[in-house]
Amino acid sequence: MLKKVLIANRGEIALRVLRACKELGIRTVAVHSTADTELMHVRLSDECVCIGPPSPGQSYLNIPAIISAMEVSEADAVHPGYGFLSENADFAEQVEDSGFSFIGPRAETIRMMGDKVSAIQTMIEAGIPTVPGSNGPLDDDQRRSLRLAREIGYPVLIKAAAGGGGRGMRVVNHENNLLQSIYLTRTEAKSFFGNDAVYLEKYLENPRHVEIQVIGDGEGNALYLGDRDCSLQRRHQKVIEEAPAPNIPAEVRGEVAEACLNACRRLRYRGAGTLEFLYQDERFYFIEMNTRVQVEHPVTEMVTGFDIVKEQLRIAGGEPLSASQDEITINGHSVECRINAEDPEKFLPSPGKVTLFHCPGGPGVRVDSHLYSGYTVPPHYDSLVAKVVTHAPNREQALTRMQIALEELLIEGIKSNASMMRNLVTDPRIRRGGYNIHYLENML
Repeated sequence: MLKKVLIANRGEIALRVLRACKELGIRTVAVHSTADTELMHVRLSDECVCIGPPSPGQSYLNIPAIISAMEVSEADAVHPGYGFLSENADFAEQVEDSGFSFIGPRAETIRMMGDKVSAIQTMIEAGIPTVPGSNGPLDDDQRRSLRLAREIGYPVLIKAAAGGGGRGMRVVNHENNLLQSIYLTRTEAKSFFGNDAVYLEKYLENPRHVEIQVIGDGEGNALYLGDRDCSLQRRHQKVIEEAPAPNIPAEVRGEVAEACLNACRRLRYRGAGTLEFLYQDERFYFIEMNTRVQVEHPVTEMVTGFDIVKEQLRIAGGEPLSASQDEITINGHSVECRINAEDPEKFLPSPGKVTLFHCPGGPGVRVDSHLYSGYTVPPHYDSLVAKVVTHAPNREQALTRMQIALEELLIEGIKSNASMMRNLVTDPRIRRGGYNIHYLENML
């Protein structure tokens, strides 16, 4: 088992990792920017190291500073959380080349899955269904691009191979716009990701976003931990997630689960990972794999009773998987609402001092948050400040518990989207389930 872990992140996920380390008797090192000296996990960690000014590029994305902090603190390993450097293959490689353990997949796996073209090709080889498309990057042959789009059928989606977060995507409804759209997407991809490779795929008009949670030991063994529905999104950012995904036939769910496990075994996948799919007409279509712990991992933990973060730490320490597939069962239903420090109508960030924070409670309620009364939310980072999670024997009861929990939640001094969340969990269509990824955008 690891003896000391450096947490290369901030906010609620850093606190989540710290708690898992404490349960396993692992000492912790918190790195932080000058803007984050009052973060809760910094206060609670065994050691802390300031790695730079507020700008993420000079602190949480500063690879030399983080590796230096590992050397100074004599940490065994680094947990990257999500965001920042969590899916940076160069970071993972430099960490391990420096003699430390990276709590996540191997650098070559991150690199392979980070390029959406290579990820799709890998999944096709593993027998996982993918969205009909070019199955490779587009070249400069305009006639080939036009022919591929006709074969796929309009509307088509042009996507950046290195894209993410909703950037580097463009829907094309007519052939007249195809070549210009390819040029614009390439230009945007080069600007945002430093890689202008783009590819084509069929644009599904009525899909849900369903993802599969897996975890592997790096030796060819893997566990399937169920699925999640993340269809409620705004600007391609998830807002509410739930597990398991409702209204999916058992045989369809079983087939995709087995395919995902086969892919992980072939890859000798190490650590936590999520395979993301579009789901339409009772068919799954692979879109990408996230090689890290997800923001929404708590809903999976609630329905399985399986601690994903502790398992990440055990695997990095060289231990085998702590459970067999037969021991993983899905019990009840769980829902998560992301609470952001933002104006609920204009969606503008709302940093500032939290004058009052009251956390909801009761049976089946979990809140992952780094907030406390008197804490000042800085303006430099993502606006996520809390995740309210509920669990119950069924979906209806889980949503009711969420409604009550959101009514109890108090955040004063800054604005939050809690009022919007209360409206969503009482929306009749959302209560029924089965809504697609466009539902929230259309509502707003």
